[in-house]
Amino acid sequence: MCGRFVLTADGEAIKRLFSLAALDERLLVPRYNIAPTQPILVIREGERGREAVPMRWGFLPAWVKDPAKFPLIINARAEEIAAKPAFRNAIRRRRCLLPASGFYEWQARGKGPKQPYFIGPTGTGTLAFAGLWETYIGADGGEIDTVAIVTVAAEPPLEALHHRCPAIIEPENFDLWLSGEETTEAALALLAEPGMAAGLEAVPVSRRVNRVADDDAALIEPVAEEAVEEAPPEPSQGQLL
Repeated sequence: MCGRFVLTADGEAIKRLFSLAALDERLLVPRYNIAPTQPILVIREGERGREAVPMRWGFLPAWVKDPAKFPLIINARAEEIAAKPAFRNAIRRRRCLLPASGFYEWQARGKGPKQPYFIGPTGTGTLAFAGLWETYIGADGGEIDTVAIVTVAAEPPLEALHHRCPAIIEPENFDLWLSGEETTEAALALLAEPGMAAGLEAVPVSRRVNRVADDDAALIEPVAEEAVEEAPPEPSQGQLL
């Protein structure tokens, strides 16, 4: 899955990568611990061409009656989005991209706390996560754009950390992913292509990332992995306890 990510790229880099005519620089404050329900930067096709806009990370289908009683949807499994009622319309008409400098995953460590890892491109660069967006209209008529990150089965070496990871769209496929209903099947096929983990590396980082209020560059600095705390052996038959 993807539950936290990082975006530190500057405005010019984002404009070049996504071929944007304009970008509000206020949307690009460096962020090292982006969490669900927060506003995030999203690239979509608008009425006047490709645009960068803020959206709430937490997808709300248009048919939801009471958001307070609806579960928080931050990810959409690639294998299910064409059939799930929540995503059937969005996958055809409202595909988007989410710029990211990297993301976090947590690895179970025996009986001890999970070890967080920062996963990003080898060297420098910006990733583009596949996303789906929807405009939710509340009972009072207010509108809010919401988004979910599409995830796929993790490939080596990331599968050792978690069984899911964000679907990454390469620049040569941006036009296809952002296009309309007539290319839905071809866009879905991108999610089944192998090699999304190519060029990524994972490094252990501080458990401070567990706290959403912590948001600074030190969060992505490598730290020494803590030893795995093994479970005690089961007592053999007849052993006194």
